Amino acid sequence: MFMQSNGGLTDAHRFQGKDAILSGPAGGIVGAVRTSLAAGFERIIGFDMGGTSTDVSHFAGEFERAFETQVAGVRMRAPMMSIHTVAAGGGSILHFDGARYRVGPDSAGANPGPASYRRGGPLAVTDANVMLGKVQPQYFPHVFGPEGDQPLDADRVRAEFTALAARIGDGRSPEAVAEGFVQIAVGNMANAIKHISVQRGHDVTEYTLCCFGGAAGQHACLVADALAMTRVFIHPLAGVLSAYGMGLADQTEMREKAVEAKLGSAALGAELDSLATAAGEELVLQGVEPSRVRVLRRVHLKYEGTDTALIVPYGSVEDMTAAFEAAYRKQFSFLMRGKQLIVEAVSVEALSAGESFRPAAESGGGAIGEKPR
Repeated sequence: MFMQSNGGLTDAHRFQGKDAILSGPAGGIVGAVRTSLAAGFERIIGFDMGGTSTDVSHFAGEFERAFETQVAGVRMRAPMMSIHTVAAGGGSILHFDGARYRVGPDSAGANPGPASYRRGGPLAVTDANVMLGKVQPQYFPHVFGPEGDQPLDADRVRAEFTALAARIGDGRSPEAVAEGFVQIAVGNMANAIKHISVQRGHDVTEYTLCCFGGAAGQHACLVADALAMTRVFIHPLAGVLSAYGMGLADQTEMREKAVEAKLGSAALGAELDSLATAAGEELVLQGVEPSRVRVLRRVHLKYEGTDTALIVPYGSVEDMTAAFEAAYRKQFSFLMRGKQLIVEAVSVEALSAGESFRPAAESGGGAIGEKPR
């Protein structure tokens, strides 16, 4: 099986490269959602911080997908998990241009990596955490240096920050300089979360911050504080949650068709039935029993003359209109009642449930922290 950008698995022989652009982060979202639901958290902000970037996502009952996205300047029309990425990772390089601090967007990568990796790399976010004691070399394996047999180099990190503090020359200590860079990185990540939540009408303070990836735990509380969030959830497998999520993902086939017709004038039921049949047959050809196939039907609606379509479940015209208006008001705070509703497209998702999540079979338990308001 191969993971797809839409969050579902598909048979390896039917896999296409265009469906794998964001397959790794998509697996992380599935893992975050499944483990969070098992822990009792139904609304989460996914916070996936790795070495080069941070991916954030929103979940409030169903996976959010984008059907047209731009990746690295290339516009693609393929269903993908809705993920917002910013250049703030453990390897993001720290800059001082003579007037201000800047974090990234360039990254030290894995080789040479941050300065503490003993390969001649530049100061990076990871080094700031070493300087502040959030990353402590004695708790890390000796896998650094040219031969891969040395510990993290805290002495070089201190020397580099001491030199940088002297170059800045405003009297701040090396620790204060490192803290300043961390605050900038935290601000970048908090703004990314606002982009997918607050700017779309969601009250982020009612959500749980689900952290995963190699570096999220180092910044989780600072990001939560910046957003006035009160709960942080870190699963025992947070470091490999993208891989774990792939094991928990459903087997999925999605189909979409452009319509561009007024709501009520198009035979949406027939269009959706045709797509559902095609998607369901594709799963059956992959070895899924017909009785295990479940189909979700959705309609993409927008106001006439606008280009923002919102996805609602298929139903009666009245139900779809009500669902669209509720979603539109939440996101934009107003309605255009005199405008005709246009069906931009219809889509279906045929799925066969994946592995069930069994938290009792795991050791260690989750680490859940909650602070008072």
